[in-house]
This record gives sequence, C-alpha cells and structure tokens, in this order.
Amino acid sequence: MYYYYYYKGSFKPRVESSLTYTSCSSCVLLLCFCHLHQRQVVVGICAMMKKSKSKPMTQILERLCKFEYIDVVIFPEEVILEEPVEKWPLCDCLISFHSKGFPLDKAVEYAELRNPLLINDLNMQYFIQDRREVYRILQEEGIDLPRYAVLNRDPDNPEDCNLVEGEDHVEVNGEVFPKPFVEKPVCAEDHNVYIYYPTSAGGGSQRLFRKIGSRSSVYSPESSVRKTGSYIYEEFMPTDGTDVKVYTVGPDYAHAEARKSPALDGKVERDSEGKEIRYPVMLTAMEKLVARKVCLAFKQTVCGFDLLRANGHSYVCDVNGFSFVKNSMKYYDDCAKVLGNMVMRELAPQLHIPWSIPMEAEDIPIVPTTSGTMMELRCVIAIIRHGDRTPKQKMKMEVRHPLFFELFKKYGGYKTGKIKLKKPKQLQEVLDIARLLLIELGQHNDCEIEEKKSKLEQLKTVLEIAFQDTQRQFKRDGPSLLLVLKWGGELTPAGRVQAEELGRAFRCMYPGGQGDYAGFPGCGLLRLHSTYRHDLKIYASDEGRVQMTAAAFAKGLLALEGELTPILVQMVKSANMNGLLDSDSLTDCQQKVKARLHDIMQKDQDFTQEDYQKLAPTGGSSLINSMKVIENPVKTCDKVYALIQSLTSQIRKRLEDPKSSDLQLYHSETLELMLQRWSKLERDFRMKNGRYDISKIPDIYDCIKYDSQHNASLSLEDTLELFRLSRALADIVIPQEYGISKAEKLDIAQAYCVPLMRKIQLDLQRTHEDEAVNKLHPLYSRGVMSPGRHVRTRLYFTSESHVHSLLSMFRYGGLLDEEKDQQWRQAMDYLSAVTELNYMTQIVIMLYEDNNKEPSSEERFHVELHFSPGVKGCEDEENVPLGFGFRPASSENEDKKPNQGSLEDLSQDQTDKALPVSELLNLQRKSPMIRSHKAGSMEVPTSSFSNNNSMVCKLKYSHPTPPPSIHSPLTPLPTGSLCSGLFNASALGVSCSAPNLRDYVRTHHYHHQKPSLSPELLSMPAVKRFSVSFARHPTNGFEGCSMVPSIYPLETLHNLLSLKQVEEFLSKVCENSCEAQAKTMKGGQACLVSSADCSNKPQTKHIIAPITESRDDEE
Repeated sequence: MYYYYYYKGSFKPRVESSLTYTSCSSCVLLLCFCHLHQRQVVVGICAMMKKSKSKPMTQILERLCKFEYIDVVIFPEEVILEEPVEKWPLCDCLISFHSKGFPLDKAVEYAELRNPLLINDLNMQYFIQDRREVYRILQEEGIDLPRYAVLNRDPDNPEDCNLVEGEDHVEVNGEVFPKPFVEKPVCAEDHNVYIYYPTSAGGGSQRLFRKIGSRSSVYSPESSVRKTGSYIYEEFMPTDGTDVKVYTVGPDYAHAEARKSPALDGKVERDSEGKEIRYPVMLTAMEKLVARKVCLAFKQTVCGFDLLRANGHSYVCDVNGFSFVKNSMKYYDDCAKVLGNMVMRELAPQLHIPWSIPMEAEDIPIVPTTSGTMMELRCVIAIIRHGDRTPKQKMKMEVRHPLFFELFKKYGGYKTGKIKLKKPKQLQEVLDIARLLLIELGQHNDCEIEEKKSKLEQLKTVLEIAFQDTQRQFKRDGPSLLLVLKWGGELTPAGRVQAEELGRAFRCMYPGGQGDYAGFPGCGLLRLHSTYRHDLKIYASDEGRVQMTAAAFAKGLLALEGELTPILVQMVKSANMNGLLDSDSLTDCQQKVKARLHDIMQKDQDFTQEDYQKLAPTGGSSLINSMKVIENPVKTCDKVYALIQSLTSQIRKRLEDPKSSDLQLYHSETLELMLQRWSKLERDFRMKNGRYDISKIPDIYDCIKYDSQHNASLSLEDTLELFRLSRALADIVIPQEYGISKAEKLDIAQAYCVPLMRKIQLDLQRTHEDEAVNKLHPLYSRGVMSPGRHVRTRLYFTSESHVHSLLSMFRYGGLLDEEKDQQWRQAMDYLSAVTELNYMTQIVIMLYEDNNKEPSSEERFHVELHFSPGVKGCEDEENVPLGFGFRPASSENEDKKPNQGSLEDLSQDQTDKALPVSELLNLQRKSPMIRSHKAGSMEVPTSSFSNNNSMVCKLKYSHPTPPPSIHSPLTPLPTGSLCSGLFNASALGVSCSAPNLRDYVRTHHYHHQKPSLSPELLSMPAVKRFSVSFARHPTNGFEGCSMVPSIYPLETLHNLLSLKQVEEFLSKVCENSCEAQAKTMKGGQACLVSSADCSNKPQTKHIIAPITESRDDEE
C-alpha cells in the first residue's frame, strides 16, 4: 500500500501503512491505496488542520482510501493560508468547509478556478454563518422551526430598535414572546445563547456557551435582555432536557444522537475518556424527511443540524454545516461508504474508470429483544403530593369601589365570573388601590367608601410582606366583588430536600443497578436515562409549591445539579388543562358533605354509637381511633381554642422581650408574622355566635405541625397537646371532606380525578405505541447490551385533594373484591389505619411484561399497585399500622433465572464499572409505618458473579432478632452485594443542595421486633413479602437531619393484577363519570332555563361563586 506526498510540484511515492501529516508549507500530503498506473479520482481535503486531522476525519479517510480508485490529498494549513489558490494542488472532488480562521473566500475562488465536484457547496456556507439566513431558508423549505422574530440593531444606534421589554415577556416587531424564550445572536459563530425564565419559575436566565471543561451553561439571576447587538428571539420548546443532533451524509442517510440539553443544569456528562456522553436514537419517518430537506436546501452533503422534540413535533433550531459523528465505528463505515459511492458514481464515467456500484445485501432488520428477564419493567406511573410548605393563609373581604371593578374588567372577570391574580405586576395594582383607599379614609372621615379600614390595612400589610407568595381572587357577587387573598403555602427548604431525596430513592425501582454511572453507584435508572431508553414526562398542577416539588424530584431522580428554575422550565409540564391536576370549585355533593360534617362536629356531647355510624360508615380504624380521642367534639374545640389563646399570649410576651426582637424563625419568618398567623386563627376559629368554624381545623393543624417541626427551638408550652388534639380533629375533618359514605367518596372522587384516570389509562395503553420519544438505535449502540429495552415513566405532582380522590377510586371503585381477595383485604385494612396522607404521599403503578408469555395471553402484562403515606409526623403515636413491604411479584422467579426481578445485567456494558469494595454500605429495610427508630436486618443468601467481578445478589428481609433495647451500628454487607451500589453517602439522607445535612446524618439504627405474619399471608402465591428491589427510602432513619422528616417507604397494595383487570376498571370508572356528567348537565340546563324565566338577570345568579372552597384550591 502507498501514499503520496506533494513536494515542490511533484509526487514522491513512499511505502506506509498509516496516515501521517506534513507541516511543510510547500508540501501537500496525498494518500492512496491503489494501483500505481491506474487513473485515480483525487479527493481533496481543504480545511483547517485541527479539523482535517481530527479523529473522525482520520477514521473516515482511512476507510475512503480503501476504495480501489480513490486517492485522498490533504491540503496543509500553511498552503491554505499563505499560498495563492493557483498553487493549491489539483483534485477532482473537493471536501472543504468553514471553521474559525478558515479563508472561505479563497476556497470559493479555488472552486471557480478548478471546478471540482463539491461535496459541500461553498457559497451556501456564507448563509450558514448567519442564523437569520438559516431560518429564512428553513421557512422557505416548509421545515418546522420555533416561532421567532429577528431584532436587527444599528451598531451606531442600538437603542433605535423595535423592542418592548416587559416583566415576563418581550415584544419584537409586534410579536410577543412570553417567558421562557430564547435569545440567539444572529452570528452563528457566537454561541452565547440565553434562555430567560418567567418570574413564576424563579426568573433569571440560563447562559449557554461553548463547552468549557465540564460546563456548557450557567444560571444567572439577570432577567433583562441584552441591549446591544442583533438577536433572534424565539419561543422556548420544552424538550424534557434532551437535545437531538442529526448528521446527514447525503439526502438518504441520517444518523441521530441525543444528549442532555446544555440548558438543563449546564453540566456536561462525560465518559471515562472525558468525551461527552451521547447515544444514537431512532428518527421517525417525518424526521428523516426533514433531514433530507435540510441536506438539499443547504446543499451540504455532510451536514449537522439540531432537532428539538417537543409537544409531539420536531423542530429544527440550528444548522451547523459540515459535522461528523464522534466515536461511532458504524457511522465511520457508513459515511466512508456513502461518500465513496457518491464520488465514484459522479466521476468514474467522466474519467473512464471501470467502476460499478457494488451490490450488497440489505441489512437484516434488527428486532429489539429483552435481556431475558422473567419480568421486564415497562412503565412506572406515580401520583405524588407536594413537599413540606409554609402555612397557608387566607383573607376574604367584600369590595365595592369602582377601582376594583375596573381591575375586574381589565383581566376579563365578566367573561368567567372570577379572576385570579398572581403576577407581581397584578398584585402591585391591588396594593396601589389599597394604599389609595387608605389615604382617602385618613383624609375624609365621612367618606362613603365601604371598605373597612382594618381589612384594607391587613390587605396592604400582607401584600407588602408576602408579595412573592401571594395570589388574589376576585369573584363577582351581585353589586359587589368578593376579594379572596391567599398567601403562604410556599415550598420550604425541607420540602425541597424531601422531594430531591425521594427522587433519588425512586431510581432504585428501575432495572439495572450494577456499576457506577457518573459517580452515583448502582443507579439503573440513570443508566436507562443516559442511554435514552427512558421516556420520562413530569406533570404538575399550576401551583408554585407543586411545580417546585416536581423540579426538586427531577433533580434527585436524574442526578442533576444547580438551580431548580432551569429544571422546572425544561422538565416539568403544567397540567392545569382539563382538570388533570387542578380543580377550582367544590361539587354539590362535597358542599352537602361539608355541611353534614359541620353539624355532626357541633354536638356538645360525647360521640354516640349513632354518631359513629354517621361519621364513620366505612369503618376506617384511623377514623374511629380519632373519634375515641376526641370523645366530645365541642369540648375538644374548646381545649384547642384555649391552647391557641395560650400560644398567642406566649408569643406576645416573647415580642415584649428585647432579646427576642431580632429573633429569626424558620424560613425567615419573624415572631410578629407568627403572631399574626395565630391571632387570625384565634379570631376565625370561634365565630361570633360562639360556635366553631370546623373548616379552620385543617389550618390549625397545618400551623401547629409546621411550628412543631420547624420552630421547636422556641419551646412554647402545650404545643404537643395542641398538636395531638388538632391532629385528631383533622384526621376526621380532612378525609371526610371527600365523602363520608362510599357512594359520596366515589361521587366526589370522580369529580376530581377522572381526567387523571383517563390519562393513566392512556399511559398504560401507549407503552408500546409511542414513536415520538428517544429510542436507542440498536445498530449503533456500542456498550449497551439491551438497546431495545424501553421504560416509560409518567410522574404527576398534585395536591392533597387529588391524592385523596384517586385513593378513594382504587379503594371503593370496584377494582377488586376484598371478600374474595385476601391480599386486597389486607391492603384495605392497612389503608384504613393510615391517619394522614402527608406531604410526598405516593401512589405508584408499575407495569411489567413477561416476554415468555404469548402476546395475546392475559398473563403477558402484569400490574402492581404501591402506596406510601409520605413523610413521617414529628410526634407520632406508637399504634400505627404495619404494612408488608414493597414486594414486586416480578421477583418471584429469582431462583429460576440469573437475571432476577427485571434487573438488567449490565456487567458486560463497556461504560459501566464495578464498585470498589470500600464503597460497600449496609442496606436496611425499615418497617414502613413504625414511627420510632426501627429497622430490620438484611442477609444475602446467594449471589452470582460475572466475569468482571460485578455481582447480582438476591436480598431478603429477615425478622430482626435483637430486643428493642439493643443498639447496633451499621455493618457492611458481604463483598459484592448489589446493595453496595444503591446508597452512597449522598443518597443516605444527604442532599447535594443541602451540604449542611452531612453533619447530622445518624450512623446508628435501633432494631425492633416486627409482628408475626398470618399463616395465610405466608402461603400466598407470587408474593415476596420482603423482597427489596426498591429497598427503602434513603431518608429513613434520619428524622433529625436539619428538621427534615424522613419518608415512609412504598407498601405494596397488590402485585397480582393483570393489565386487563386494570384497564376494565379504569374504563368503567370513566364511563360512569361520563354518564353522571351527562345527567348533571341536563339538570343544570333545566335549572338555567327556569332561572331565566324567573329573573331579569339570569347571568348574575349563574356566575356567583360559592364561598366555600375546595381543599385542592387551598392547597
């Protein structure tokens, strides 16, 4: 084999077996693997040396040289920069492309002089350097791109431009772009792209740049757009944190890779060799057509461009020109083959070279298969309540001043009957009105303004102090407006930690787990997600605490870094449409239930047997226990009221103490604000008629729970007694607000969560059908043993009402008959003993597939239902229910196969590494509902070893034998345990965003005896009572960590459901709801008709909103 170098106008042959490069300015390197006397096709490479000697170029040229009639000549950089084009070597085909410092003008001049076959058109490369031209060409070709507008500024007069900037939007040439939006410099060589976030998500901006080390962007608090330079402003496309880069080689070949979006957290994921981690993905038929159009429109045979997959569509947002894929041998082979055939097809006839296109067998279609597990996880659906929040507060006042009516009209109140104001600008308008009215009241004592001064002062104070966490509602009520002011309810730092740690714990439910990915040991989910075999969507209701909980959870789940705002904007989808996760008003049934509940709780006598039947017809044990604690509801309310009075008195004394003047409470609250909070409850709880407002009980419990956890350092007297009594009252009032009888619970639950149940049904049905997701390309997936594996995850974050309602649907909707199904009966007994659906409550549905079963078999798909009541209370009693652990039935065949329980064997994956023995940690499964420190012991009966010392072990829970008094330190598991990878130091109750927690982690656990189980349960088929693939939440056992309560682990409610059972249940529930809704609409129409006949103003009555509000709205 030979290559030629070009020296002073003549070629000198030399025998070599590898590519080399010359730095002599008068030399040009010619490479060929050919017969010396046959006419050759000379392919010239004209580019900067950094590009022409790059690894991808070298790999492709080595393969191109294997074509019998092709020689390759590489122009040295010195020749390109210093020599005139007349002295450049001759070539038949030219591969030339622009990069920093490249003289594109000279390349164009050379092409006009020699007229070679151009692989990439040179004149079009001028357009590629200007984003305005790129977008113009894309639009002309009918290629989808984000909605955009161009802002051209005169450098000498930058202020003279058509730009109007608002708080949460910009207007460019009359086109409005609400935040989030993207700001791109018009010059394609300028990579300083900014993304601006709305104030509702925290504001600020993410600043993208060319990769520097392991960073590709940083978050900035700056929210104002740049004031100099010309930019493209475009709509931000939510891509779930993933970018797709497409590489064409001619119009009929495209390779696509996905990577983590640089806008997500700015951290570049790199492999062991320091290269950015990317994985090839499948393009849809429409995306392949887009690749063809881009290639032809820009006349670039070798071309890279960026795709954004958002809202079920694909958008082109950038065209980069000449680009190669890195680190894909299959791509190198394909690229060289396509280019070689293209060159020979065009030039061989002209040069009279005897060449014909070789006939090759088509690739055999690759059918993705599983890794041979008995049960493969296909779908995870979780409904999760938000995390710990500040106490919610509310004030109502009737307003009649014209200024309020003008505001009501301005924001469309007459169309809907009410308006909700949350933006700072809107709240500022209300504050301005309140200040103006207070001035008028002060100047004119006989003024006819009807607003009370005290209410206006409270309105003004709240808006000034709690401006960021406040929302206003105006509701039309005849000739006046009902103003509802809500503040508080903000996610606390503890709530963020809870959500992030729960996200970490959720990883352990997914297949895989051996090895160490990106510094997080044993995380199978990260492996799935990083290799783009994980279809993740996160939805949240429109309330701030819910959305921030979702963002914090995503941060922990996917091991992200940095601020929550970029994660929120990119990963969390707002689900306030169609009532999916939001509900604004109460149903008629719920209003009647609240009225009945109010009457029962106003009786000044001990609960009678009749009261038990009225208040607890379902026989819930937690409800009955709370009634026993209360005995007489009025007397208990008297005690609660006296305790609140005592509490406010103590706070006032603290305020009088000079030492307490600057005392800062949790989350920057002051003693004065705390006093205002409790004084308002004191005023509102006991009404003027001496009766108690039962609707305030949840608020009292919220406040005392918050102060007991976060402000315990004040050491106020009788707080524990107030907590105990208010909790007992709340344990009755809160769940019974969602229905007292089974029929009422179902009626109310349908009104809340049928849209969500329809969505869950679709999620289960579409697990195999969705093409608009990143699917790994099996032909290019080096280092991934099961490229066909694909897991769908749907996470729904919401508030208490939806969780209560959804649980009621599963309990009372007829999913199973507890008389016939013992497992379901025990699950129902457990749920009836749960006192509270606390923060971070979870309902989890997992869908498995058994590939050994026939596709039409009912046993092919297997559904499991799991539940956790959320975070642990701060002072919980001991008589709490015991669950039976997280026990997926998919692990039942552990002893039959080496790959048990849907665990993916990644021991041979090239990117995964075994953990060192020094990182082995003990894993303990705590009894789920024991509120004292309590843990079980683990034993590893068997383990299987792989060739590279990675191990898969089966974990069983064994009954702890030490007595309660024994204090046992953590001890490491046997070498090679899979558990070693599940919990590292950062997972054991420590959050990356809260490094101070590291000093508080407890390293000891107490062991208590677990009650024995019934013989019936022991004999139940397909139930591993204590199989630990999920193990436990990592926060277990760390209740004292910076006042962040731990979270109860998931409990399995049922693990023997078929997909057919679940789909029939969901269909029945949704059909029943449609029938009920149709009847309600008919009745409602009749009422409206009769109202219209009886009144001259039928609309007024129709738009009056009820004074009572749903718990969901208050959440």
